[in-house]
Amino acid sequence: MSEAALRPARVALVGNPNSGKTALFNALTGARQKVANYAGVTVERKEGQLLTPDGRSLSVLDLPGTYSLRARSPDEAVTRDAVLGKLAGEQAPEVLVCVADATNLRLVLRLILELKAVGRPMVLALNMYDIAQRQGLRIDLEGLARELGCPVVTTVATRKRGIEDLVGTVDALARAGALAPESQWREPSAQAIRQAHRQAQRILKTYVRPPERPDTLTGKIDAVLLHPIAGLAILFAVLFLMFQAVFTWAEVPKDLIDNGFQAAGAFIAGHLPEGLLRGFLVDGVISGVGSVLVFLPQILVLFLFIILLEDFGYMARAAFLMDRIMGGAGLHGRAFIPLLSSFACAIPGIMATRVIDNKRDRLTTILVAPLMTCSARIPVYTLIISAFIPDRRLAGVISLQGLVMFGLYAAGIASALAVSFITRRFLWRGAVEPFLMELPTYKAPDLENVARSLYIRGKIFVSRAGRIIFPLMIVVWFLANFPASPPGATGPAINYSLAGTIGHVIQPALAPIGFNWQMTVALIPASRPARWRWPCWAPSMRWAGAMRPGRSPRRWPTTGRSPRAWPSWPGTSSPRNASRRWASSSARPTPGAGRSWPSAT
Repeated sequence: MSEAALRPARVALVGNPNSGKTALFNALTGARQKVANYAGVTVERKEGQLLTPDGRSLSVLDLPGTYSLRARSPDEAVTRDAVLGKLAGEQAPEVLVCVADATNLRLVLRLILELKAVGRPMVLALNMYDIAQRQGLRIDLEGLARELGCPVVTTVATRKRGIEDLVGTVDALARAGALAPESQWREPSAQAIRQAHRQAQRILKTYVRPPERPDTLTGKIDAVLLHPIAGLAILFAVLFLMFQAVFTWAEVPKDLIDNGFQAAGAFIAGHLPEGLLRGFLVDGVISGVGSVLVFLPQILVLFLFIILLEDFGYMARAAFLMDRIMGGAGLHGRAFIPLLSSFACAIPGIMATRVIDNKRDRLTTILVAPLMTCSARIPVYTLIISAFIPDRRLAGVISLQGLVMFGLYAAGIASALAVSFITRRFLWRGAVEPFLMELPTYKAPDLENVARSLYIRGKIFVSRAGRIIFPLMIVVWFLANFPASPPGATGPAINYSLAGTIGHVIQPALAPIGFNWQMTVALIPASRPARWRWPCWAPSMRWAGAMRPGRSPRRWPTTGRSPRAWPSWPGTSSPRNASRRWASSSARPTPGAGRSWPSAT
């Protein structure tokens, strides 16, 4: 075959939201993009490579979902410009793959009619065809292909069924290379939209028979989960359970990780002589990285709940339930999913606001997204809760620490709603547009997708600990140990270090609010973003000595647990090291009696 016939081609995946485009993109390219069972997951175009059996290289674009080429939101504008070849610096796609939910062809047919006017070779991929067959839905594939004037292929992206047929069809269209001289698409008028809708209804009635076994389970579940009162109660119960699990389910793996780092520190301390190397490895590397990884189980538990709710299809229901509450605060119902994404990180949450059509609603959501409690704050919250909230259960079931964690998240939500209310009432006045969102059918979560998503989240967290936190820990350790205390010095070594010098210089500026120099030093690394803050903040807090001049040392609350959230720190005796001393001493304190902090001057 000639090289001209095997030239690379660009393929664009287009379709309605939640039709399985990203799952099909992953099946075609082997990528690992996020897949969830609600609309608005893809908020920017993604690209992957594919090699056909004939040796042709295909560049596959995964575009945001849209119901029409009329762009009403930024993500729909990306799809329109990519299809029409108007994206700056990018070629127009040679082949369009319209991905459709085989169980719901009503809305996608109108989009297909618009795509036909673009004039590019197109193939219709009926995804989730196994569900359509299970429901007894009859689709005349040959008649539908004749009516639409394009090939029709059935696929099951999550099971990688029909992928070979789809690749072969796309390859054949790319080899033919038949392009219209100019796109005939124009933004349709209201009359043209009504006419296209009537034509889509005619095609649907002619070539698609109603299901013999319709999905009644979704309706029965929605009758409970979408109830105006019971539905909200269930939603808050799910959120409450999620934050309870963050503490209770993660307890055992947290203990295992903490004990592992303690054992590593004890091993190094027992085999290396006293000096800078041992202090660097034990107090800098092991304590710093260990203090971050000990919170990994809690972060994974939180994301496990979010991923399961996404795959199950509950996220769209949660957005529907919250629409009345959020509408009263001036937020659009679609803002729920971006704000929920901000629980992971505000950056993807802000990016997800592209699904909101109205510019004022979108800007308001962007403004309040950072007020949501992101996962980077979990270590700080956990540290404070473990230090000041007793580890006991209310009524023998509810964890008090988990209840406080839920309250902190609820405070973030309440502050976001309050800021939104003030913004929309006094700055950006205007009526909130009605909330229209298609609810997906319930689906069993794909265990492979869940495990892959958890792995990606954990990998991101650990990589950040290695690439960002580790160098900062070295800086913190260096500031606390250099220069060494002069001969004959009687005070703590930290007083003579660079950290002590910096603290004494800045302290007068913060003296009016009661900060001593140790607390001033703690503020320097604590001014970094939350995901960098904790590993550097904890050692700095220990420099503060946990006490002010003239006061007795602050004590841990009587929780009966060791303060493992505080790793060892340079130049002082840490609770972790103290526990090893207590193990070999008859003066070991009674569990629950409290632990005294070492004083610092």
